[in-house]
Amino acid sequence: MRWKFLLRPSWLALVAGVLVFAFACFWLLSPWQFDRNSERETQNAAVERSMTAAPAPLNSVLPPGVAPDAQHEWTRVTTTGTYLPDKEVVARLRTVQGEPAFEVLTPFRTTDGQYILVDRGYLRVADHGTVPSYAAPPTGTVEIVSRIRQDETDPKNRDAFADASTGGKLQSYVVDSRTVARSSGLPIRPGYFQLDDNQPGVLNPLPLPQLDAGPFFSYALQWIAFGVMALAGLAYFTIRELKPGGVLAEMGDRAKEKKERRRKSVAQILAEDEAEETNAAASDAGRTEERAGRN
Repeated sequence: MRWKFLLRPSWLALVAGVLVFAFACFWLLSPWQFDRNSERETQNAAVERSMTAAPAPLNSVLPPGVAPDAQHEWTRVTTTGTYLPDKEVVARLRTVQGEPAFEVLTPFRTTDGQYILVDRGYLRVADHGTVPSYAAPPTGTVEIVSRIRQDETDPKNRDAFADASTGGKLQSYVVDSRTVARSSGLPIRPGYFQLDDNQPGVLNPLPLPQLDAGPFFSYALQWIAFGVMALAGLAYFTIRELKPGGVLAEMGDRAKEKKERRRKSVAQILAEDEAEETNAAASDAGRTEERAGRN
């Protein structure tokens, strides 16, 4: 019965591999790319809105103590207060426009008594990976326009540190208000605020994300196509094996013949070979006599 090949270990392993791959394509890889595409669309929409909307006071956009989410991110807000450069932290291991950089994070005390974290922009890495010298923020009360950003998260939850390698400058691995709050002892509100160009205290302003859709949607469709092709290939080869001349069937027949041949004694094998030769010789002799009779 040709259906027996479906129970062979090699075939079962093939089916299991195809099904696992198809499951990953349909329920893991393609949804992951669709999610990334949705995130990119949300980001692009927020950046586009921020380019045309006038900045609004911080508390009217985000009440005190409320952490920003994707709907708030990139919104421009105005804040009035004073920089606290003595509590400053430099974020290390950053990449800006494809090159290594530092980002300067300075706490800012607002006139209504809140503390926020301001990202003043980036610095290019100096010799030996050190932080170059840079301008201090202005003193006194200033009004700034910045963009709301969500805190980054360090999986290891590392604190800011300063040692010989940092030249005594406090450095952190992420841009995170919680990290700077621990190092400064200030009750900094969640999120941070990225300075626009031409703002008091800005260094090199961080560039905005590029407004392109990215390849995520096409990648998602590709994973779906891969899953469909895997299942279609399995169906094709299953039907092919059910027909005469299937590869697995032929391999099984050859293996069966070899197994039966190994079970025979040497005398049996020699006798069979001799019988085949005798039959072949008799056939040849018969054909020769037939040709002679015709002549």
